[in-house]
This record gives sequence, C-alpha cells and structure tokens, in this order.
Amino acid sequence: MTTSYVGAIDQGTTGTRFMVFDHSGEVIANAYEQHEQIYPEPGWVEHDPVEIWENTQSVVTSGLADAGLDPEQLAAIGITNQRETTIVWDKESGRPVHNALVWQDRRTTDRVEEIQEAGKVEEIREKTGLECDAYFSATKTEWILDNAEPLKLQSSRSRDLRDRARDGELLMGTIDSWLIYNLTGNHITDVSNASRTMLYNIEGMHWDEELLAEFDVPAEMLPEVRPSSDENLYGHTDPDGFLGAEVPVAGALGDQQAALFGQTCFDAGDAKNTYGTGSFYLMNTGNEAVSSDHGLLTTVGFQLSGEPVQYALEGSIFVTGAAIEWLEDVDIINNAAQTAELASSVDSTDGVYMVPAFTGLGAPHWDGRARGTIVGMTRGTGKEHIVRATLESIAYQTRDIAEAMEADSGVETTTLRVDGGAVKNNFLCQLQADIIQTEIARPVVDETTALGSAYAAGLAVGYWDDLDELRSNWQVDREFDAEMASEQADEMYGRWDDAVERSLDWAQEE
Repeated sequence: MTTSYVGAIDQGTTGTRFMVFDHSGEVIANAYEQHEQIYPEPGWVEHDPVEIWENTQSVVTSGLADAGLDPEQLAAIGITNQRETTIVWDKESGRPVHNALVWQDRRTTDRVEEIQEAGKVEEIREKTGLECDAYFSATKTEWILDNAEPLKLQSSRSRDLRDRARDGELLMGTIDSWLIYNLTGNHITDVSNASRTMLYNIEGMHWDEELLAEFDVPAEMLPEVRPSSDENLYGHTDPDGFLGAEVPVAGALGDQQAALFGQTCFDAGDAKNTYGTGSFYLMNTGNEAVSSDHGLLTTVGFQLSGEPVQYALEGSIFVTGAAIEWLEDVDIINNAAQTAELASSVDSTDGVYMVPAFTGLGAPHWDGRARGTIVGMTRGTGKEHIVRATLESIAYQTRDIAEAMEADSGVETTTLRVDGGAVKNNFLCQLQADIIQTEIARPVVDETTALGSAYAAGLAVGYWDDLDELRSNWQVDREFDAEMASEQADEMYGRWDDAVERSLDWAQEE
C-alpha cells in the first residue's frame, strides 16, 4: 500500500500555504504564495477571492510536485483560514460580487457605533460571545449587499443584490466556505468559523434569526454548519478538477482555533498564543461557554464528530507581527531578523512606548478609533529604542490578555504554548516570559495552524485514532522562564496603560 498523508490548506491574511503531514505530525511538503493586499481607502482592506482560489490550486499542485507526492496519497484535506474575512458570490457562476472584506477592514465602524448607540451590544454578546465590532462578518456582509456593484450578468442588471440573495442566487461565506465550495461544490462552514460571523448563536448552535434580521442577511445565503472534524465529510475534490483525484475534504477550523488544536490544547485550561499579523491568545474552557467581563471574546473552540462543542476564551490583538512589518516599511529595519539584535543592543527603551494601534485596538480595549502612537521620545531616542519598544508592545498586549483571561476564567496560566512567525525570535520569547511572568513553551513544529487543520481532517477519516495519539506528537523545542524580577515587570507594564490611554479615540474623521 502506498504511504498516505494528510494535506492542509492554510489560507492566511498575507498568503496561502499548503502543507502535507505524516503520521507523526512531521512536515513532508510545504508551498507558499502571497496575494495582494488592496487598500482602496484609509482603514479599508480587501483581497481578491479569485486570486486566493488560484493561489490555493497553485500551492497544492506545486507542494505535491516538489515532494514527489501523488494526490492519491492524500487521505484527506483540512482547511484553516483567516477568520471573519467575508465573500459574497454568485451561486451559478461562482464569481464574487465584490472583493473580500478582510477582518482588519474598518469601513463599517459607523454602523457598529449605530448598534452601540441603539443599546444592542449586550444582546449581541449574549448570543454570539463577541464584542460588537467591524472585525466580524455581519456588518461586512451587510455592506457588500448594500454597496457592491451588481454582477454584470443579463439576469441581474435590473435586480438588486438583496433580492438575488433572498432568492438563493448569492452565497455568503468566510474563506473556509469559499475554498470548500471551490474544492467540492458544497456550501459548508464549520462551527469555529460560524462563531466568528456575529450571526451565529453559540449557545443554541444555529444561525440566529434576530441577528440575520438586524443585518438584513437572508438565511438562504448562509452555509450549512458542520463539526470542525467531520466524519460525514464536507465533500470530495473533483477527479476531473485541478487535482485530478477524489480526495475527502473533512476538516476546517478558523486559524486561531486550528492553532489551539495543533498545539493539542484539548483540555479546559490549556492556552496558546499565536504571533502572526496580529496575535491571538486562546484558552480552552471545555464544554462551557465562559462569558467575559474583561473584553475577551467567547468563541467556539472546535467540535469533533458526535461530540459536544468545546468553547474557548479569546483575546484578539490586531497588530503584532504587522508592527514589525511597519518598522521595515519605514526603513527602521531591513528585515525582521534584525529586531532582536537592535533591541538587545540597549538595556531598555529609555521610557519610549509604542502602541501599534494601526487598525484600532482589539481586546481588551475595543476602540476602533485608536491609532498607532509612540510616546516618551527625547532627542536621545534611537531606532534601537523604537525597535525595542515595538517588541515590548507585543509582550504588553499579550499581558493585557493574560490578565483578562485569569480574571474571567479563574484559571492561572502556568505555561503558555506559543507559535507563529515571530516566535522564532528568542529575544521576543524571553521578553514575553518576563513581562507575563510565566513559562513560555515553543513547540518543534511551529506551523501549528496548518497542523491543527490536518489533525481535524485526519481524525475524521481515521488517519489518526484519537486525541491521545495527537498529544504524543507534540514536542517542545525550547522553554523560556521569566528571568526579570516581577516588580520590574510590573513597573514597565504600569506605564503601558498610560501609553494606551494616549492612543485612544484618535481617528475622528474616517
């Protein structure tokens, strides 16, 4: 029998990756392609869904070819994706009616403020576990239906998008749905992605009629919601399609939930933080949806076939890795690897604080009008101080979340499992351990997002037997213990609040 593997499509904010894993969770193939970031106006962020689908086909084909694998050797494919990013497309032709509105997009801030003024925030939080914010898919879908150019098709010239949506001619979905639709022809999402739309009731586990009415999103547009690891499968790839094989598509998880799963955080109290464009700190809370009093989100963690849902608390930080990219954009550094060297060339930031609120602030502040701020500079401030302040801002934002998590859950984090691009930076990992005053564990396979979706798909088809088998795959690359005195960490963190205060409510006219 030919050796079989599990493939994972990891469709992220800046690019699309395809990875193939073997039984022990080792990487067998890896291909990546970036896609264009489209900024039509300040605070607006779009992607071209067609480009994303073309890149997906391209990385899958080249990843398999480079590793000398036959598509027939894939036991299953799992999908993980940037969450909340929203697409509306024509059911018949499969063509999007507008570019995707990306999770970072702030164009619906006014609409969100309307909802806040109408006093509906608490009701939305109770049903969805989410803060009312432009981040989620509900206001994005509403905006597309109100503002997208109607498709230039004979049938639709005279009919508006809302009528077409009501008649079931248009489909709405997050990136996972878009990919599953293109791979299998079926309109499906998983519970973790559904829970990020602000249209899904996470207690009753169904699309919420009142929320659909509030945002005027017709139920006919919505995907069917399935478990994250689904023994009934989402469908198969088309043997006559780009892959030339019939492969089961069997698992999907929003990227942060996928990282939680890939880090084998299967039990209540297990926590991980992923450092990507933004950072996302999740703690598994078991079968209970713990509501937050400290600005965190309550979200669906994952669901296995035939099992109850596992929930999580989540702190979403909008900008961490993107702050390092900004340092590159303005030529303070030449590449990300330089940050550790520059930051460690000084003992401190000399009182400089950087708040990277480029697209507003997420948890626990939730201020869509906050903007990036650097405070405390003197004539003696050098670029190394700004670089160090930028790395420190990543650690401070994470401590904001860690403190909120402990307050909400009553569980003290003893070890934080970390992953994502920035954790290759030892200086940052050490700084993180110091600022939170907790142990940081970095695993051997740091592409835990792709791994998590591979695990979900592989479990569904019996490639792996159970969670214990996955737990035994998880291995530590390195642990970082706090070396700084807690008084010093507290003192540094104390001024962070003052800096954040100065960034709030800055963008008045956007």
